[in-house]
Amino acid sequence: MHPKAQLQQDLKEAMKAHDELRKSVIRMTISVIKNAEVEKGGELTEEETAAVLVAEAKKRQDSIADYEMGGRDDLVAEEKAALVVLEEYLPSRLSREEIETEAKKAIEEVGAASLKDVGGVMKVLMPRLKGRADGKQVNQVVKELLA
Repeated sequence: MHPKAQLQQDLKEAMKAHDELRKSVIRMTISVIKNAEVEKGGELTEEETAAVLVAEAKKRQDSIADYEMGGRDDLVAEEKAALVVLEEYLPSRLSREEIETEAKKAIEEVGAASLKDVGGVMKVLMPRLKGRADGKQVNQVVKELLA
């Protein structure tokens, strides 16, 4: 099922259950997806929708860090609760072993031999892993493989 359709269905269920947090997070997420569709000028693919969801989760994580630094425990708790709801819709994350496998393929394709080639490998690798792996972790794995 397309993530957008799943969100619509879950919104109805949250409304019936009077789950205000879930309803709020799902509505906000649907709104962000619709804004992305307006920007694009058409409906988003599953991959594009997943990228929007990952970006929203990243914003929540950044907000949590900012609120923790500011000593706003009340807002930290709200953001963490919202992130838990949002994570249900994120694409499954790749394990370190899966990232290594993909990185080795990309290194082979590019013909990379040293740390100087990290940029070229990342350019090939990240589109394949978009939304399924953290860029920092992928960069670290590539550097370890090339070192």
